[in-house]
Amino acid sequence: MTTNRGHVTIRRALFSDFDKIVEVEASSFKRPYPPTLLFSLLRLHGDMFYVALADDETVGYVVGAKRRDGSGHVISIAVRPEWRRRGIGTKLMEALLDDFKKRGLRKVVLEVAVSNREAIAFYEHLGFKTTALLKGYYPWGEDAYFMTKEL
Repeated sequence: MTTNRGHVTIRRALFSDFDKIVEVEASSFKRPYPPTLLFSLLRLHGDMFYVALADDETVGYVVGAKRRDGSGHVISIAVRPEWRRRGIGTKLMEALLDDFKKRGLRKVVLEVAVSNREAIAFYEHLGFKTTALLKGYYPWGEDAYFMTKEL
């Protein structure tokens, strides 16, 4: 994939990417995950943790996991604000969804804040459907939509 600022590649995350993943997270969310949680996700789900690199700069990440019910779970995705709307999020999601398919998973789920209209539109564009409202899902009390996609 190429953007007007150079070539973008998607690959599995490495522990050496950790500081840059934390930077992507901090630049992407009002309430970012703490570094300790991101480190745990990288340690526990490193086989389903991908980064997007543009000119050797880490510009995004996605992490997923296999749930006990046999579905895939998109835990988190983030792209640096200045790199959004260039297809990087889509490429990250495609890498994770392909990984889920290779593992034989047939369904993917995720949660998204009801106020995050941009993310909801992004997920809908990828074929996700809202299937439930999770009242008070987030620690600050905000509701979330539970979204699913059949693979």
